[in-house]
This record gives sequence, structure tokens and C-alpha cells, in this order.
Amino acid sequence: MNQTNPIILVLYYSRHGATRKLAELIAQGIESVPGVDARLRTVPAISTVTEATEPAIPPAGAPYVEAQDLAECAGLALGSPTRFGNMASSLKYFLDGTAAEWLAGTLSGKPAVVFTSTGSLHGGQESTLLSMIIPLLHHGMMIMGLPYSNPELMTTTSGGTPYGPTHWAGVDGNKAVSEDEKRLAIAMGRRLAETAARLHGAS
Repeated sequence: MNQTNPIILVLYYSRHGATRKLAELIAQGIESVPGVDARLRTVPAISTVTEATEPAIPPAGAPYVEAQDLAECAGLALGSPTRFGNMASSLKYFLDGTAAEWLAGTLSGKPAVVFTSTGSLHGGQESTLLSMIIPLLHHGMMIMGLPYSNPELMTTTSGGTPYGPTHWAGVDGNKAVSEDEKRLAIAMGRRLAETAARLHGAS
């Protein structure tokens, strides 16, 4: 990773790995753009036992996000599995704690995209994406979607929306990412990286 390159933060929560697969594909799309780096980060799970604490380093996957990651990023891809048509509480809890960044305008003017995975085909993909967009708008971010110039939006029989990449993971979470879902996630990462690079160069 070149420290002079703009960094795109790919921040997600994934309980069983389906959302993480999308995050990795978006990061692949980001890094297909020369001179742009992807930084994968996750958030801790919320425990129902208030005395419990998460380890400082997660046992698998990306490291936990820190405030510095938000400050250093030139763009953001935010992902969560669907919980009754909304983002997961772990991601919401993290966003609820970003008041200092909101006051400082840390994310203001930066481009952002959202992505999700669901157990059922009509399990609230679009409403979950919209729920994640709302706090990003409050942060002053510039929201990007997937244009219909991506033909997979018209052919997909699983995930994929103009609001952002999605994955139909199945009830047991074992459905593989389809080719259409894969192409849309990579295209979203590339589009975000290209936009962030142009804005970064202009600033």
C-alpha cells in the first residue's frame, strides 16, 4: 500500500461471512483502479451480556475500525447484513458513536456506497441500503449507486440493486455469490475508487 495513494475504507459487519464476501469483491474493484488502495475494516459484535467485551483483535477477517480510518479515507463503502429490513445493530452502534467525526466534518464531501446481504431474496435488501444511507447523508457524504449502464442489473435473478451491491445468501448463508452479484460488486468498487481519485486529485 502506497501511503500517498487515496484510501477507500471498506467498512462492514458480517455475522456468517456473506457480507464479508461482498466487501472483498468491492475491495477488488477498488484496487483495480491504479493509484487507489482499499482498506478493509469491521466492527465488533454487540453482546447481549453487558459485562462481555470483544477481543482487541478479531479472531478472523479484517481488523476493527478506528477513528483514524475515517479520517484517512478518501471514500467509504459501508456494508451490513439485513436485520428486519435494517442494518445490523453492531454497525448502527458504531455509527452512533461518530458524533465527533460528524462535528468535525471528517467525512463531509467524500463519496460513499452501501452494500448488504440477505437470507431471502426479498428480505429487505433495498430498505437496508436506504437505512445505511441516512447517517452518511448526515455526515455530508456524497452517495453513489449503481447505474443501469451495468447490464447485470437487468439480468440478475439474485442480488443487485441500483442502490448498491447485494447478495442473496440463502437461509443458511451458504449460497455462493452469483456472477451477476460479483460483477456488480466489483463495478461498484471501481466506480467509487475512480470518483474518489478524481476528487482527491482536485483537492
